[in-house]
Amino acid sequence: MDSITQVSIEFSRSHLVFPTLIACILGLLGLSIVATRWRKIAQTGPYMTDIFAKMDKPRLFGTLALTLIYFMAMVPVGDIWPNTGRGFLICSIPYVFLTGLLFMHDRTLRNSLPLIVMALIAPTLVWYLFTELFFLTLP
Repeated sequence: MDSITQVSIEFSRSHLVFPTLIACILGLLGLSIVATRWRKIAQTGPYMTDIFAKMDKPRLFGTLALTLIYFMAMVPVGDIWPNTGRGFLICSIPYVFLTGLLFMHDRTLRNSLPLIVMALIAPTLVWYLFTELFFLTLP
């Protein structure tokens, strides 16, 4: 290590930096939820069936299915254009749109227009930031 401000990452492993970072952040956030609400979690133990009955199952399982499809499709699509991040871009646009549509209560064209615009702009902006400004490879 030359300096404290310089980090070198092998190109073949550069795509693993952010998933690892995000997983660590999510783990810490999960631990903080458990640490701050452990009494309430302990009290709901035998009554988990009530929580499951009140749960919005279509949105929960729809989100899980969309996320699974998103992650499974990203690498094969990205292999068509290697080291360009287009797999991320092409898969993220429908993922953001469909997830937003899943959680939308009033699914009219007028309400969907901002979602369509956001589904196009947000992944494109993230893709541009990662590839052009940070020089990181995306799947």
